[in-house]
Amino acid sequence: MATATPTPTKTPVEKSRGSHSRHQADDSSSSRSRFEAYNRLQAMAVAFGEKLPIPEIVALGGQSDGKSSLLEALLGFRFNVREVEMGTRRPLILQMVHDPSALEPRCHFQEEDSEEYGSPVVSASTIADVIKSRTEALLKKTKTSVSPKPIVMRAEFAHCPNLTIIDTPGFVLKAKKGEPENTPQEILSMVKSLASPPHRILLFLQQSSVEWCSSLWLDSIREIDPTFRRTVIVVSKFDNRLKEFSDRWEVDRYLSTSGYLGETTRPFFVALPKDRSTVSNDEFRRQISQVDSEVLSHLHDGIKGGYDEEKFKPYIGFCSLREYLESELQKRYKEAAPATLALLEQRCSEVNIELERLDSKIQATSDVSHLRKSAMMHAASISNQVGVLIDGAADPAPEQWGKTTEEERSESGIGSWPGVTVDIKPANAILRLYGGAAFERVMHEFRCAAYSIECPPVSREKVANILLAHAGRGGGRGVAEAAAEIARTAARSWLAPLLDTACDRLAFVLGNLFDIAIERNRSRESEYGRKTGDMEGYVGFHAALRHAYNSIIKDLAKQCKQLVRHHLDSVTSPYSQVFYENDFHGSFGSSANSYFRHNQASAGSIWFELSDCGQVSHDERMRDQENIPPENNARQKTPGKGTEARDVHRESQMTVPETPSPDQPCDGVKVDVGPRKRIARIGNRNPEPLMKVHNGGSLLFGNGDCGSRSAYTEICSLAAQHFARIREVLVERSVTSTLNSGFLTPCRDRLVVELGLDLFAVNDEKFMDMFVSPAAIEVLQHKRQSLQNRQKVLQSCLTEFKNVARSL
Repeated sequence: MATATPTPTKTPVEKSRGSHSRHQADDSSSSRSRFEAYNRLQAMAVAFGEKLPIPEIVALGGQSDGKSSLLEALLGFRFNVREVEMGTRRPLILQMVHDPSALEPRCHFQEEDSEEYGSPVVSASTIADVIKSRTEALLKKTKTSVSPKPIVMRAEFAHCPNLTIIDTPGFVLKAKKGEPENTPQEILSMVKSLASPPHRILLFLQQSSVEWCSSLWLDSIREIDPTFRRTVIVVSKFDNRLKEFSDRWEVDRYLSTSGYLGETTRPFFVALPKDRSTVSNDEFRRQISQVDSEVLSHLHDGIKGGYDEEKFKPYIGFCSLREYLESELQKRYKEAAPATLALLEQRCSEVNIELERLDSKIQATSDVSHLRKSAMMHAASISNQVGVLIDGAADPAPEQWGKTTEEERSESGIGSWPGVTVDIKPANAILRLYGGAAFERVMHEFRCAAYSIECPPVSREKVANILLAHAGRGGGRGVAEAAAEIARTAARSWLAPLLDTACDRLAFVLGNLFDIAIERNRSRESEYGRKTGDMEGYVGFHAALRHAYNSIIKDLAKQCKQLVRHHLDSVTSPYSQVFYENDFHGSFGSSANSYFRHNQASAGSIWFELSDCGQVSHDERMRDQENIPPENNARQKTPGKGTEARDVHRESQMTVPETPSPDQPCDGVKVDVGPRKRIARIGNRNPEPLMKVHNGGSLLFGNGDCGSRSAYTEICSLAAQHFARIREVLVERSVTSTLNSGFLTPCRDRLVVELGLDLFAVNDEKFMDMFVSPAAIEVLQHKRQSLQNRQKVLQSCLTEFKNVARSL
């Protein structure tokens, strides 16, 4: 058996203490116990996902830069890691344990998601197979090309140092066949993530044939560690470069890196055996020692004038690198021990508190009073968050949780407004809103939809049926009453579906607030570190709470539909005062102008457009006139302001002879039996829509002559005015306030009471139906078992580190 490679007389650590004394310290029992403690802590951290600042070495470099050969040299035996390098896409944590009793290497793989290690693996080929199979299994499960979840292998051997190295996948420029195209970027991102924690030492390898100025991966290392303060640079395959040197100045300039890495950075220059034939472990270590000797001999004797041994010899050869890494890691272990001890005590305390809380929760599954209290607190917290969201909130992010108008229409299944043929686009339609903002946007959209509907055309038959019936009763308000009845019928037919749709859309907006309130409540609890009733895991309760909330919103929608229908019935009642108010009665022109101005302000100006829609073309503005009627259009469309209205009034003021002649226009709406009289205006009490002619007293309207056209036109004109008045009163005076008080006020003020009555105003037996869930209790017990295991391991690590601290 070949003797172990002698250690060099100098290392970079010699500045503070001698190499021999450091080597003795590393071999001391305290150093070994410290290393064992960190290894155990590292295994626990990997198994339980703990984030602990454990000093570690991360090996990184290009695919063919010699990283695998270096790891095998450090282990002291080959296990064909290079054969699986391109097959593995997971980090490999190598815990090398110097055990003088292990004359043959003993390797143990840590079980996935456990701190336990499996049976020893001796065969080199078996080691490679385990690495490859575990990698493939995880990537298939996660459906990814790489994974940061490490494989942990513990190697106990008499000829390996006490080192822990995280081997990372080699950098590549291009994905190999069968792999995703973004594999190189995935590897680079994962390696940077592994190398970023400041407690980790970076072991960066680069071939000697690569010039510093053209290094592919050195810039990536600079991004992680700009000053190379925690980076150990290793120039691999150094023997290949030696052949290019003949004079001392050449080799000294190369070894000094020409100042490219800075004056304080000294890379190590390493060469390893190139023979990959199967040899014994003893022969492998002898070859490593022999290559070191050959490199030093060539530098001393093969270079004219030699080289600067005092400056560069501590950085030449594998043995120098091995000793430096071991001593540096042990030094960092010692420096980090006090902070690690404090952190372990903190984590043990936190786990103990969490375990106590979980025990209380398991015990509370049968404690009705405790469950009632926790459930009430949780329901009250959710109700409070709903109120906050209605009043206006910026979190959670509206970009993620809000909805545009189109998304609301699509997801609610309601779609367009019934009876509206134009595309209603309220202000801020493309913004993602929720809560009170989304509620007000729907209200604005309802106004736009309502004002886009005009009184629909009425057939002559319908007008005749109404008008002649009034005439038959001998009433004095035939034309006005007929027009009012037509307007009332149209309003009930066309506005009622709009009201129902508005209620359904508003209910959808409020229904979405439940999930947003839960998210906001969760973030608040996480932010402030407190929980208002720990209801995690109680699936039955959360389902009942959601159902109760949805039922409340559904009931509110039903009640609001009834209320707005009541307002519609009131405003369309024959006894309604809408048609007899002074401002409407006196002059249709001035009244129409006033309420259309109010209409325009209500539907448009109070809503500020916040979305970035750019310039709107003239044609687009013209197409959207029905959504927010401009003042000019309002004047044109409002009966009583234009030429048509003036013509109607002139017609109503005309007189006709008692017996019209064929040459006279039969446009009058009344025949005076006695002297000629003027027909009263709409507001008077004596309009007479019927006219008898000389042919046996037949009704003028029924004959379909030119006189009927005048009466029909007047009635349609008056009906349109009545319809507009009904729409204005309904939208501006009734519906808006009703929907706000019917939906928002209960959600702000009475939601917690309503939820309480639904969920908690029941006997204990029915209440416990929401919580008695074997699956939920099983989940809690499984979580408790996992916490107990973590507590046990953390406590064991804490005890070990207390013993380590005593020896410092």
